Amino acid sequence: MLNGSLMTPAPSGGGGAGGRGGGCPPVGIQLEGLILPPVLTIDVILGLLGNIVALWIFCFKLKSWNPNALFLFNLVIADFFALVSLPLRIDALLRGHWVFGDGMCRINLFLMFSNRSASIALMTVVAIYRYFKVVHPHHRFNRMTKRQAAFVSVFVWMLVISPRVPMLAYNHIKGSGNKTQCFFFTSYKEASRAIIILVAMHRILTVLEFIIPLAMLIFCSARISCFLRKRQMGKPGKVRKAMRMCGAIVVVFMVCFLPTTVTTIGVWVIRSYRPWDCASFYTFTQLTIVSLGLNFLNSALDPIVYVFSSSMFRKALVGALPRALRCKADDGDSKNAASSSGSQSTTQMELKSMRADRESEAS
Repeated sequence: MLNGSLMTPAPSGGGGAGGRGGGCPPVGIQLEGLILPPVLTIDVILGLLGNIVALWIFCFKLKSWNPNALFLFNLVIADFFALVSLPLRIDALLRGHWVFGDGMCRINLFLMFSNRSASIALMTVVAIYRYFKVVHPHHRFNRMTKRQAAFVSVFVWMLVISPRVPMLAYNHIKGSGNKTQCFFFTSYKEASRAIIILVAMHRILTVLEFIIPLAMLIFCSARISCFLRKRQMGKPGKVRKAMRMCGAIVVVFMVCFLPTTVTTIGVWVIRSYRPWDCASFYTFTQLTIVSLGLNFLNSALDPIVYVFSSSMFRKALVGALPRALRCKADDGDSKNAASSSGSQSTTQMELKSMRADRESEAS
């Protein structure tokens, strides 16, 4: 996700700093070059470590696949798209200019924009799939085959990529020599009408693709929690654990994507209603700089979603641990099983559901 500083926009129209039609002077990259490199470097390191482990488990340790695992695998791919594009952006920030040419600039911006949309969309699909599994176990949605899940994944990718494809058709290089920058646009005064429309569409998508999925995530999490609370009346500990799992997904979503959405709305409002207010514009631009680091943090936090959302992934992860750690995990599981003897746990119910899925998919 790029906004504000990386694109260095300036409000159009109005008086004040630049006079009517001139707007505020473009925002420089000094603060951006100071804050973002260490933050994005941490995002890349943590994200690569977590997602390489996840990819290794999906490709080599997962004995069987179900639709949920397929959706999570696509989420790993979306994270890698962002992670491979960040080193180029870090290099440009450290150098103070872009050295990789126009073609790589277009691809870099396209990948960074698409990651946010893909992560949000796939995380929402995972939450909806889990909702039907838990709350409506007999719904035909739960009889989805791996082939059907693959079609859903392809549809999600097409839905995410289509609005971003026009970005590849325009030159985003500004300046020359050691002042060359890879920006979405610099100011409305310099941007073409096509870029202005593209940026406006991007801002609309940024807001909608946050608000609508957030409402769906909260609904799914609340319904799952209520369902488990009713079914586990004598086991408040298990209910709290399930609620923490649901809450973790919402928290990751809020921490990573809410700041960028708020700053996008802020810049949008200033451009539309206070184009002369350069101080407020610069404030929101600097807040956007900080939000970018959180935006890409989702690539590092998504492995938590994998663990919480798939018992098959958890089992494969435990099986991949060293023997000493695996024994400790097994001892903890046996103690939990002994303390809850005589009753069926939520995990056992989920395993039974997965066995039924495998039988239906085999047939």
